[in-house]
Amino acid sequence: MIESGKVSGRTSAPLISEHQLAALGEGHVAYVRQLRSEDVHDVFPEAPEMEPGQAVWALLSAAGAPIVLADTAQAILENAMENNLVTVSVH
Repeated sequence: MIESGKVSGRTSAPLISEHQLAALGEGHVAYVRQLRSEDVHDVFPEAPEMEPGQAVWALLSAAGAPIVLADTAQAILENAMENNLVTVSVH
């Protein structure tokens, strides 16, 4: 659990659990991330085998759950729009 404390003499925000923090934005916000094909199984365990060295794009929920995998960022953004998700990019 993230604990409250003092910042510049003030008490910080109320306590929030890691689970609550991870759930913020769930169903509303998703993030776009570029992956190497050899790293796909770390995020999408059931994905088919891919030739090494390819760049692919992933859309993940605010909590990090995989949503969709595509070969272009445009396809990922279109999927997010179809599902009314606000996208953010992760570098």
